[in-house]
Amino acid sequence: MCEACEGGSWNRRGFLRLAGTGVLTATAGMAAPALAGEDPPPSPDEALDRLIKGNKRFIQDAEACAAGFIDRRAEVAKGQKPWAIVLTCSDSRVVPELIFGGVTLGEMFVARNAGNVVDTDVLGTIEYGTEHLHVPLVVVMAHKRCGAVAAACDAALKGTKFEGNIGRMIEGIAEIAVKDKDRREGFPERIARSHAIRGVKRILMESEPVGHLVHAGRVKVVPAYYDLDNGAVEFLNQTIPG
Repeated sequence: MCEACEGGSWNRRGFLRLAGTGVLTATAGMAAPALAGEDPPPSPDEALDRLIKGNKRFIQDAEACAAGFIDRRAEVAKGQKPWAIVLTCSDSRVVPELIFGGVTLGEMFVARNAGNVVDTDVLGTIEYGTEHLHVPLVVVMAHKRCGAVAAACDAALKGTKFEGNIGRMIEGIAEIAVKDKDRREGFPERIARSHAIRGVKRILMESEPVGHLVHAGRVKVVPAYYDLDNGAVEFLNQTIPG
């Protein structure tokens, strides 16, 4: 528990209620990062360690500190200095700011679409975050029971056709499913993990600026998988060649 919260009793319900109303700051054990123009960003490994520790607090029903939100909002209005970029699914159950321990305003640069697909918009977003905001860590996070992955598996296994842009959106995921020969229990979850890994590879191959920063040791790009049932984030291969 952080000092400002001692004497109170915040449970997961209170944590989510505060997040829903916007009254949420850094959780126990993790102070808000410095504002733009102050301290340098953390190293890629330090940023990853923050996410891992934050997710542990989330799983353990950590208490949330609600103090100082108004001041924090005024501070970050002057400039942002996020320390992690997270590409994840638009699924309403997948909220990075909560999953990683209740990070506050100005800490996380988030890109979301159905199926956490790496496209031109996402690549541009990541390049902006790493080049101009100097974010040291990029996480591509898939999740359990992803609707986009389920649709891709149906397209691959059953030939199901999807109208509009959905079919084009899931093409890359369907390609992974077609190539996977083991289609028994756990098939969609395995495809989701493979899709996250493929997303990392695409970022490294298709973004020269990000690839340069990774080569220089200033940025790390890692795949991850979020379990809806237990709240745990599994970081997959942490070093993936381009």
